[in-house]
Amino acid sequence: MSSVLLADDDDAIRTVVREKLRREGHRVETVGSIAEMRRALDQAMPDVLVTDVVFPDGNGLEFLAELFDRDPLVPVIVLSAQNTLTTAVQATERGAFEYLPKPFDLDELARAVADACAKRGARPAEFEAPSGEELPLIGRSAAMQEVYRVIARVVANDLTVLILGESGTGKELVARAIHDLGRRREMPFVAINMAAIPRELIESELFGHERGAFTGAAARTAGKFEQAQGGTLFLDEIGDMPMEAQTRLLRVLQQGEFTTVGGARAIKADLRIVAATHKDLGALIEANQFREDLFYRLNVVPIRLPALRERPEDIGELARHFLERAAQEGLARKRLAPDAIARLAVQPWPGNVRELENVMMRVAALAREDVITAKVLGAPLAGGGGDAMASSDAELGGLFERWLAGYLAGGGAPDEGLYERVLAEIEPVLLRMAMAAGGGNQIRAAKLLGINRNTLRKKLTEREVEPRP
Repeated sequence: MSSVLLADDDDAIRTVVREKLRREGHRVETVGSIAEMRRALDQAMPDVLVTDVVFPDGNGLEFLAELFDRDPLVPVIVLSAQNTLTTAVQATERGAFEYLPKPFDLDELARAVADACAKRGARPAEFEAPSGEELPLIGRSAAMQEVYRVIARVVANDLTVLILGESGTGKELVARAIHDLGRRREMPFVAINMAAIPRELIESELFGHERGAFTGAAARTAGKFEQAQGGTLFLDEIGDMPMEAQTRLLRVLQQGEFTTVGGARAIKADLRIVAATHKDLGALIEANQFREDLFYRLNVVPIRLPALRERPEDIGELARHFLERAAQEGLARKRLAPDAIARLAVQPWPGNVRELENVMMRVAALAREDVITAKVLGAPLAGGGGDAMASSDAELGGLFERWLAGYLAGGGAPDEGLYERVLAEIEPVLLRMAMAAGGGNQIRAAKLLGINRNTLRKKLTEREVEPRP
């Protein structure tokens, strides 16, 4: 029977986790503070420590150094409600076996504890991450938590990473985060967009060329591989790379060295490769437009970035971030009203985070109001500006009318119960957005919706909406 020490100042979490782990066959002791954790460790070292980050008397991550002085091999599972890339990276940096954001799945925690017991002593290799540095990725949604966890696991090594996601989701930000947090961060980060280079120049751009290699080559020029030596090369829009250049890239990845166009001397490729695409590489492989062997070379560690519509709870935080950036660039400082955040959260955002950033910059530049409401957002969301700031009520009604007309015309409507079917579509979205706009506070969310708190709690349960932002 393995021993688990569970440290969390939330009584409810301690009770639920303790019962779950006991049913899994573990012996569990619980504490609620750093001081209690020290006393428990003085008595006996557990097989696994499960700890929160924030305690009334200290920080769980900072305590790990003291813990590993006592026993450098004890596996630690970190739980945190902070849910940021910084927390995930710091947990890995300080030697955590696993990091789970709150709210976490009990079965996932139980599996992590079982793995930790089976692999006691197999902590990830440590690395030094920048301390106190603001990281570029924003969002606390469950979809982003998985992104953070993968990033935290790859920054300590040089495995090739393939970032997948729609245009505007922030693929280059992820690539930069991997570089800036890894051991190559003091060396160059070089990005090249494969879709922006003429086909006949791609090999020269990537590998460089010698003087006289082709007409117009008046001098030797270093390519991106050579410029990125020691650092990271980011191959953006890799799905647009011509087949002949793919063959050359595959050879470099296989052999670990390259030659310039017109050159004869092999140059060792000492760099990390991070690639990205918004295209379906599987479909391109089927169409003989992308090499399958190159795909497997690039797809060592895949990271899928969610579209903005898949993480609406992050939209308010992102929008406030862009307004703050606009203020730092000299534009008037603006604040978002709760109804504006709710309005932003129901947008489809085909351009993803980039589109949201453009809208916020437009608002900061053109809106006269200091507090941005849903009514003020009408024109910027429609692509207008200036004095055209108007109510979006008609636009919202039109969107719903078009959706319902298509739904009915498509033959998907039930024989009866259409009212409940529509509510089942709309109400969960409305509840999630109200909770996000209220910062997770049910009283503020209920006030925004115009209902009492008990009704809100009942609807959250009925619609299976997580009562957290």
